[in-house]
Amino acid sequence: MVKIKFNMAREDIDANLRKKEFTYRGKTLSELKELDIREFAKLLKSNERRTIMRQYDKLQKFISRCNKKIGKTKLIRTHQRDLIIIPQLVGLRVSVYDGRTFVPVDINGEMIGHRLGEFAPTRTRVKHGAAGIGATKSSSAQAVK
Repeated sequence: MVKIKFNMAREDIDANLRKKEFTYRGKTLSELKELDIREFAKLLKSNERRTIMRQYDKLQKFISRCNKKIGKTKLIRTHQRDLIIIPQLVGLRVSVYDGRTFVPVDINGEMIGHRLGEFAPTRTRVKHGAAGIGATKSSSAQAVK
């Protein structure tokens, strides 16, 4: 009988099984949260960077409004689907308006750089039911009552 020895130590196995820490462009989430919005914008692609520079005041107001609502333990609701998700918003639950209702969105690290509206779809899948009266030739001969 042949015995096989494993060279991996217990710590190496645990390190491989542990979840990898989130990074964005080489920076951890805690480093990103310390950055100013304009400093963070330098890490984004050009379109998002220009949008953040234009929406700087709008983003600052939104963050301050979120902090006030969190202090009062209220829901954060918004119609602003075009806001870029920045690291200060990670961990929040924001309800985004989809044209009919407010869709709750839990913001995580992978969403950084995307817009809020991307996570609250405006169009739902069509679920067709049975055909109505007059929809087919055979049903048009039937009485309505």
